[in-house]
Amino acid sequence: MANKIYRKHNFHKHTFCIWKEVLHSEIADLKINYTSQSGSRYIFTEQGLYRISDHWGRVANCHWRLIPLAEFKSQHNIVAFAKWFDFYSNDDTSKLFFIKVDTETKAVNFYHKQSAEDQNCVFRNAKETAKTIRTLKEVLTETNWAKYLKYDDFEILRKKVVSELVNSDKSFLEIKKVYLV
Repeated sequence: MANKIYRKHNFHKHTFCIWKEVLHSEIADLKINYTSQSGSRYIFTEQGLYRISDHWGRVANCHWRLIPLAEFKSQHNIVAFAKWFDFYSNDDTSKLFFIKVDTETKAVNFYHKQSAEDQNCVFRNAKETAKTIRTLKEVLTETNWAKYLKYDDFEILRKKVVSELVNSDKSFLEIKKVYLV
């Protein structure tokens, strides 16, 4: 699949992007090129664009994730930068996303198919991805889900279940059935 080229006239139309927060000083001498109806401001450069905004995540018809310098707090203007090639096509029905989990930090994130180094990932649509992420967070932070399951070591069970959720299309119920008492 050929990558669509995104620029200032189309970056905001059904895209997925991971933005990286930068210091306000990085844009001190730059001129705002566009302000959206919701108040987000944009600065276009040859390499990409800066966005100054207090809202991230689901933005109109886009999924824009923020990698913050510090803990993100809504209603606080953040300056972030994305290169033009960081934008990917997005829609709610195509299987465009894969999930990565860091079991040590319990961090769960999703990425676009076109950024995958390994095309053997399990790709999901937006709704399936969100549901799987909610389940993964439950498995990583709670213990109730394993109440009626048989296991010797809870942490080994947790890692196996996380791996199955990320690397298969099996439902949480199907995965747990294997471990029923």
